[in-house]
Amino acid sequence: MQAQRGLFKNMKLSNIPGRLIKYLKEVRIEAKKVNWPTRQEALKYTLIVIGISVSVAIFLGTLDFIFTLILNKIILK
Repeated sequence: MQAQRGLFKNMKLSNIPGRLIKYLKEVRIEAKKVNWPTRQEALKYTLIVIGISVSVAIFLGTLDFIFTLILNKIILK
């Protein structure tokens, strides 16, 4: 029991709402400093991610199909 008291020695439950408010204010200030992308940039990057994802899916699907054919010929020989 003594070890637990030492662990939470500096945490006061009554101060949690104040610390939470301070944290949220700091988050808001930092969020204003972020260099957010424009709508066009966000759309462009989204389309790039979708395009690459579809390309990788097609590539992996093709490999899977080829390996399945090869394995079926070996196993069902």
